[in-house]
Parts: sequence; structure tokens; C-alpha cells
Amino acid sequence: MKNNFAQHLLKYILPAVVLMLVVATPVVAAERLAVKAAIANLRSGPGSKYEVLWQVEKFHPLLIIEKKKNWYKIKDFEGDMAWIHRSLLGKINGVITTKTKCNVRSKPDKKGKILFTVERGVPFKVLKRNGNWVRIEHADGEIGWIYNRLVW
Repeated sequence: MKNNFAQHLLKYILPAVVLMLVVATPVVAAERLAVKAAIANLRSGPGSKYEVLWQVEKFHPLLIIEKKKNWYKIKDFEGDMAWIHRSLLGKINGVITTKTKCNVRSKPDKKGKILFTVERGVPFKVLKRNGNWVRIEHADGEIGWIYNRLVW
């Protein structure tokens, strides 16, 4: 009976426990950087000879997925992946709008005057946080407050 239990344990239970531990182990958060250049090319591979897939503006936040020498594989707020040269990125706290017609206000309050409205996909540098509000700055210098659920 003991031998049968030991075989069952080794064959079925132990691998299941190991799998559960591996799956349940928290994944280390990907590093998040933002574009520091006015415009940056995102490429299909880790090198300047690869095709430019799209371009992004200053303060565009990106998650670093992989590093290959001076090239970083990134994931953006839409889940798209590409490669960017590390010299184009900085430790900037950036956010990007995820909704259409996001109001940027004069103060961290829904009653604050609307200074300007932006579409989905506009990047900003974070200046400050106040509760559910984020004080942001666009690359052109415009500053205001945006509700945190409108950005990634």
C-alpha cells in the first residue's frame, strides 16, 4: 500500500504541485520606459535594417519585453510589439490616452475648466498625481489634469 501511494505521489501529485507553483509564481513586472526623442521608429526586428512598422511621439510609454544588445522589444498600450533602439528611450513616467475625446482640465476635478480635448493614443509626461487625477504635459508644452481611467 505504501509503495503504491509513493508511486501515485511521484507520478501524479508531485508534478501537479510543481506546475501549480510555477503558474502561481508572480511574474516580474516588465520595465516601463517612454520615448525621449521627438519621433521614434518602431521596427520589425532588432536593427536599423529592419522595416519601420510605425512611429511614436515623445513621452509614448512602452513595456520592455526583451533586450538584444542595444535594441529593446516592446509592447505598447494596444498590445502591439516591435523593436526600438534603447537610445530613444528614457526613464520618463509617461501615459497615453486610451479613450476618444479625453478632456484635459485646469484642476483635478470634473468641474475644472476643459483646457483641451485629445483623441485616443496621445502620449503625455506625468508631472504629478492627485487621487484619481494625473497632471500631464504634452511634448508641445500643454499642461493639465486628466482622469486616471483615461490613460495607460
